[in-house]
Amino acid sequence: MPLVEVRVTELDRACLPAAGAVFDRLLALDPAQVVVDLSRCRHIDAAAIGLLLEVHRRLARTAGVLTIRNPNPRIRRILHTARLDQVLPIVTDPPSSAPGTPATGQEPASAQPALVAHGRASVATSQ
Repeated sequence: MPLVEVRVTELDRACLPAAGAVFDRLLALDPAQVVVDLSRCRHIDAAAIGLLLEVHRRLARTAGVLTIRNPNPRIRRILHTARLDQVLPIVTDPPSSAPGTPATGQEPASAQPALVAHGRASVATSQ
């Protein structure tokens, strides 16, 4: 499986067991790439950074890549301070030109994979 996407809305010590379980399930799919979308996440703490580093290490063992997408400016500063931006790719999607119009290079929303909700995270798989 080449790509697994996860949209995270909360990532701190309180939800770490649930988030860890989601990551365990998605890593069992043996993806080549995992994208963690933080666009709706408002807080991240040291325990969450540790979890992201562990997911990165596990993926690296199989030549997989973990990418962080769309962190808000506050979370981007936290990731920079923790030097996570030197270990993981952190990307920001350009805004689309009009509501409902996909950004260049993206598939239309109707072609996006279905989301499967698990606790406070949702998992999307693409094949």
